[in-house]
Amino acid sequence: MKTPLFALACSAFALTLSACGLTETTTPVSSGGNGEISVSSTSDACTLSATEASSGTLTFRVKNEGTEATEFYLYASDGLRTVGEVENIGPGLTRDLVVQVIAGDYVTACKPGMVGQGIRNTFTVTEPVSP
Repeated sequence: MKTPLFALACSAFALTLSACGLTETTTPVSSGGNGEISVSSTSDACTLSATEASSGTLTFRVKNEGTEATEFYLYASDGLRTVGEVENIGPGLTRDLVVQVIAGDYVTACKPGMVGQGIRNTFTVTEPVSP
């Protein structure tokens, strides 16, 4: 039988691991100018501040400017495999999607109402330019 102290230690360890996953310290690399790509999601549009970025850590700052909850997805080039996602973004709220990506073609999607295929755009990740 596990002791309450063991259970408490396991809980503390799990919380520590969760916290580590939430504190991203790597500086985002993108062509969005300030280190992040802004995404505006409305009921009929999914507008990104950049459609191309350098490989590495990307931060998509998704703002729901619509009237119903939305989701944002980054898919692989086939438009099926999910690279990253943020869900349940309520009207007026902003959430960040932080992903590590390699060079290649991707697809972004905002899903107003959290249904269907969403409003999709192409997105390109390039190799960083050497100085």
